[in-house]
Amino acid sequence: MQFDTLIHNAILITCNPSFDIIQRGWVGVSGRRIGALGAASEDWQPPEALEAIDAHGGIVMPGLVNTHTHLPMTLFRGLADDLPLTTWLEKHIFPSERAAIHPESVRWGTLLACAEMVLSGTTTCCDGYFHEGCVAQAVRAAGLRAVLAQGVIDHPAPGVADPAQNIMVARRFCQQWLNRAETIRPSVFCHSPYTCSRETLAAAKQLCRDFGLLFQIHAAETRWEVDHIRSTTGTTPIGHLDQAGVLDERTLLAHCVWVDDADVAIIAERGAGISHNPESNMKLASGVAPVARMLAAGICVGLGSDGCASNNDMDLFYAMDLAAKLQKAVRGDPTVLPAPAAIRMATIDGARALGLDQQIGSLEPGKQADLIVIDTRVPHLTPLHQPASAVVYAAKGSDVHTVMVGGRLLMKDRQLQTLDIEEIMFHVMRLAAGIASR
Repeated sequence: MQFDTLIHNAILITCNPSFDIIQRGWVGVSGRRIGALGAASEDWQPPEALEAIDAHGGIVMPGLVNTHTHLPMTLFRGLADDLPLTTWLEKHIFPSERAAIHPESVRWGTLLACAEMVLSGTTTCCDGYFHEGCVAQAVRAAGLRAVLAQGVIDHPAPGVADPAQNIMVARRFCQQWLNRAETIRPSVFCHSPYTCSRETLAAAKQLCRDFGLLFQIHAAETRWEVDHIRSTTGTTPIGHLDQAGVLDERTLLAHCVWVDDADVAIIAERGAGISHNPESNMKLASGVAPVARMLAAGICVGLGSDGCASNNDMDLFYAMDLAAKLQKAVRGDPTVLPAPAAIRMATIDGARALGLDQQIGSLEPGKQADLIVIDTRVPHLTPLHQPASAVVYAAKGSDVHTVMVGGRLLMKDRQLQTLDIEEIMFHVMRLAAGIASR
């Protein structure tokens, strides 16, 4: 058998059901998919391949899956730090979006986010924002895999001046991008239970059901949200969403910091997934999501960075480290959320939360060749006693030197293959100067 690409001399973290780790491993890629993988014996002869990549003893693992992003918000990185969520949103972010978000800024902000993700090992993202058609064009040009959602909110928004048109705009986006690109799936993102009426929530969810798409929403992010929803509906945000009929296996809930046992039971029973965003939750002082309790209940929990306005970076390696350590600290138990569980959140569980686990999220023959190579020839990864531990507690996004999506190299030897980073940063800086001046 001849492969298109052969990656060899590697440690494979497969993220398969057994979480097999293969020393002296190799992966053969045929077309868009993983053709075969295994361990090299002493007398192993590498199969023929059009291109061979020597991992030099580094780690090969599935590309990371970022389950919650607002890609164009790279434009607002560091714009309004160290503020409570409501102040941050209402006094800074919403006004900045109204003034600065338009098709051109969305394009360049998204391309910058794509470059940052590729450079730090993310191969799939799940996004929700406005002018999402422009987001989709940029993501497709970058070569990343993505679930991309048109944002829905009951207020005037970029590209949707009349909130009465929000579902119509979302429907048009879904129709335009359904089956248009193999690597892109459309979706709908309702901003939150407090910015979308029950009628809007129901209409958005019905739209997703019509097309078989993922429905996304911020939920139970802050104590204020819980108090507000209780005062207006008599139940929790999760209870409210359940009563609105939007919770099922094709629902992704972002944050879920303030959930009680009854909420967790509802989410588990409905089969909804959760995107855990530890960095933005900490930075906005929203709290610490009870991830260990969610996992114990059988809920699928993926990992997210959130937008760069509330987190500032999109490095999921740091998010893995923080997610694992936070659960240990708040539970007082160092065995909670061990390294393999954190890796699963960033790979196969994230893929499952997005409905993509049959295609990506693990190194298995037949799956899409979405993978990364980590260079371990650095002091902070020496010695390498336990590969999974090294990935979660020591590795950084900058250690990734090769990235592949669907058999296509997006980065090789730290060089981006599909994006001109200098051009992107030039345009973002030009746009940022205008945002700062306002």
